[in-house]
Amino acid sequence: MKIGELARATRTSVETIRFYEREGLLAQTARTEGNYRIYGQFHAERLAFVRYCRGLDMTLDEIRTLLRFKDAPTDNCGEVNKLLDEHIGHVGQRIRELRVLERQLKGLRDQCHVARESSQCGILRELSQGGYDGGSALTTATGHVQGAHKGARPRG
Repeated sequence: MKIGELARATRTSVETIRFYEREGLLAQTARTEGNYRIYGQFHAERLAFVRYCRGLDMTLDEIRTLLRFKDAPTDNCGEVNKLLDEHIGHVGQRIRELRVLERQLKGLRDQCHVARESSQCGILRELSQGGYDGGSALTTATGHVQGAHKGARPRG
């Protein structure tokens, strides 16, 4: 199948498939005389595996490790267990950070109970003060949580 067919079959954008190829998560494929990439069932299954892992918020490096073990079925899976245990720890930390963020946002929301002129909005005032003094009482947590790991790459 061509890349568009693979994209439709797996509900993955063509750009994402190309990204995964560049990142080494999907093997480069043969090309036709017309320079079209040709994919098979192996590619669809591997892409499904990668997407499932991404849905679990795993990093590309974690997925590379899992794929290495998937490609070596006789290897001991102890490192896979360790990887998942570490990921569970990261998810737990992220949940704690999100709870702090929720409390901050609720505290911020409490700064303005009724609609009024924007110049009198307690939320905007609090946000403005936080930017100048290095953070108010509402913004002292670790910051906005974007991924489960430090240095995580953007989602692809």
